[in-house]
Formats: sequence, C-alpha cells, structure tokens
Amino acid sequence: QVQLVESGGGLVQPGGSLTLSCAASESLPSFNVMGWYRQTPGKQRELVAIMFSGGGTNYADSVKGRFTISRDNAKNTVRLQMSSLKPEDTAVYYCNLVLPGRGNSWGQGTQVTVSS
Repeated sequence: QVQLVESGGGLVQPGGSLTLSCAASESLPSFNVMGWYRQTPGKQRELVAIMFSGGGTNYADSVKGRFTISRDNAKNTVRLQMSSLKPEDTAVYYCNLVLPGRGNSWGQGTQVTVSS
C-alpha cells in the first residue's frame, strides 16, 4: 500500500468552489491511475473522477462540467477542482491510487460539506 495524504476539504456554500489535493508518499511507476471517490452514510463509495498516468480521464455523470481532475506525475499528486457545488456533493472524499500488481491504496478521507 502507498500512503496517500489528502487536503482541501471543508464547508462551502452552494454554488461555491473547492479544491482537493492528494499526494502519494513514494515515486510511482509510469503506469498508474489516481482519482477521487466519495461516500455518504449508508451508501457505497462511488467514483467521482479518475485520471490515468497517460492523461485519460473518467468522470461520474453527476460531476461532468463542474469538476476537473488534474495531476502532476513528477510530484505524484492529483487534484480535484470542484465548482458549482451542490448540497448533494456533500460527502467524504477519498483519494485512490491503483498500481499494477499492487491493487488499491486509499487516503484517509476528507469531508466536503455544501450547505448554506
């Protein structure tokens, strides 16, 4: 498992913006997938956005056009820029890393609350 350290969660009003960041504790192989998932009480963890080391992305339909994922392969970091936030975006957001042959690593989670 690779240690992932997240930052950037908090409280924001509807329509506002927030950026989450995640850093891996070690250098990563050339092929990997980093991304973000979220979870609310009583529900399964769901994909928000992922980005392949080669640049390809995948977004949940509910966040397309509002969230943008980016990464810095040299720094082993991934960022999630969230805008036009809605109350239904409220969740614990988890950073995720997939490495070939090593499976999934997860961050500790960061709370995002969208409320007036």
